[in-house]
Amino acid sequence: MNENETTVAVIDSKTLLKVFGPSDSNLRRIREALGVKVTLDGNKVLLRGTADAVRQGSHLLEQLQRFAFRNGHLDTDDIQRAISEVVHGKEVSNTKPIDVYHGKQIRAKTDGQARYLELLRKKAIVICIGPAGTGKTYLAVAKAVEALKTEAVRKIVLVRPAVEAGESLGFLPGDLQAKINPYLRPLFDALADMMDRDMLKRYMEEDRIEVIPLAYMRGRTLNNASIILDEAQNTTIAQMKMFLTRMGDSSTITVCGDTTQVDLPENKRSGLIDARKRLQHIEAIGMLHLDRSDIVRHPLVQQIVSAYE
Repeated sequence: MNENETTVAVIDSKTLLKVFGPSDSNLRRIREALGVKVTLDGNKVLLRGTADAVRQGSHLLEQLQRFAFRNGHLDTDDIQRAISEVVHGKEVSNTKPIDVYHGKQIRAKTDGQARYLELLRKKAIVICIGPAGTGKTYLAVAKAVEALKTEAVRKIVLVRPAVEAGESLGFLPGDLQAKINPYLRPLFDALADMMDRDMLKRYMEEDRIEVIPLAYMRGRTLNNASIILDEAQNTTIAQMKMFLTRMGDSSTITVCGDTTQVDLPENKRSGLIDARKRLQHIEAIGMLHLDRSDIVRHPLVQQIVSAYE
């Protein structure tokens, strides 16, 4: 088999070290995944292998260097997803990150997530559908937190329908609030990852952040707010209409859900599935479908989702 050879220019030594990883751990993953030989030759990286391996390897190293230089960080998940994207002929995500509190940045880690962030920046209403682990809600919350930080909005409203997933809400211990809290926990977890506990508590006391069940939205009009509906597949058609019409002046709405995990009774149609068809031709509404290639949890989650599909 003929061996091809090419070189990739190095941006700077610090960036290259981030790409190669501790003790060249990232480099070993790249070699094994692409079947390419990688060696450092002065201020250039030398690649040898088949034509496809060299082409993919050079593209990957160029993209990863730009990514590391721009964002200042690369972790093993970033490397694995970048390898997967290059192997499948996609660009490594290089979308502008979201700035939350304490200098933390939230970055798109897949091509689908990058397109999602662009929609969140451009559209007043975004509907995002995809399997578990694709970052639908997390990225929406991050964009809302950034808008709150920059005072683009006055408050964040995070909403979930309290629908049992095969379990009875009535048998849970405690009062109504205690029964509802488990449904809202994932939203609190996302917020807690982007601001410290004291700030989160203060913003909730000041009504700048509100985490509520969907039923509490009826009759309200929300101005100057980032409004996010999570687990939207478990809304009815009437509930979805009610939610979308809460939108007031200078507000944005993001609707997130997984149409493969509807927990409504069999005689109830999902408001998310209905909205996808009903609203798809409204140009001002952004609509996006993420798939298992956008899953950013443990790699096994992709395999589990594939098995159930």
